[in-house]
Amino acid sequence: MEYITRKTMLYKTGVEYGDYTMNHVLGCSHGCKYPCYAFLIKKRFGQVHSYEEWCEPKIVANTLELLDKEILRLKKKIKSVQLCFATDPFMYGFGEVVDLSMAAIKKLNDADIRCIVLTKGILPADLSELSRANEYGISLISLDEKYRERIEPGAASYGKRIAALKALHDAGYKTWVSMEPYPAPNQIEQNLATILEAIAFVDKIIFGRTNYSKKVSSYVGHKNFYNDCAAQVIDFCNEHNIACHIKNGTVT
Repeated sequence: MEYITRKTMLYKTGVEYGDYTMNHVLGCSHGCKYPCYAFLIKKRFGQVHSYEEWCEPKIVANTLELLDKEILRLKKKIKSVQLCFATDPFMYGFGEVVDLSMAAIKKLNDADIRCIVLTKGILPADLSELSRANEYGISLISLDEKYRERIEPGAASYGKRIAALKALHDAGYKTWVSMEPYPAPNQIEQNLATILEAIAFVDKIIFGRTNYSKKVSSYVGHKNFYNDCAAQVIDFCNEHNIACHIKNGTVT
């Protein structure tokens, strides 16, 4: 893997459900083709120049040193740190990324800072040895492996993601699922209820539409479709006592 350095690591996120975040890798091997918002932003600002470059992640070599400095300065301001909004902390098949993420979470936990994790990889079982305040999540927009291979080619299978999440749930941790960007019917025909039943054990579900896609915006019924999906998610969460967050712009 290649390595880069940065001047800062922790920053306040503008994401509607986030507090502080960190991105200790540039790029992501999962190569999502939604299109990926993180890739679009990094390309726009010249940090990567192509999809191929984005799929070859670069580790921030001074991550832990930056955390040592910034935790001291920001600790009183931080409610939680999310890993990650612009990369994946448990990149499937990249042990160096996984090891660095585990070390970063432990360092934050040792400072009594809660971590919120989201991945399309496999959540390590060793996370159950860290702070009980942590929350662990996966991205899940389908159960169809053929669709996953096409749209998230480098990510872990849906079944493996769910199994790892369930193991942490069974170990007593709060777990959650990000169902975003949920595909429209002209991308894949699927049953939302079946997907929801597969994750009925979680504590929270975040649901959001697909953005930045001409294919979705050209689908005549996309507004009604996402309105109906959001209502279905809300009803399911209410029935199963699951916290629910519908992303801004999903309901119109």
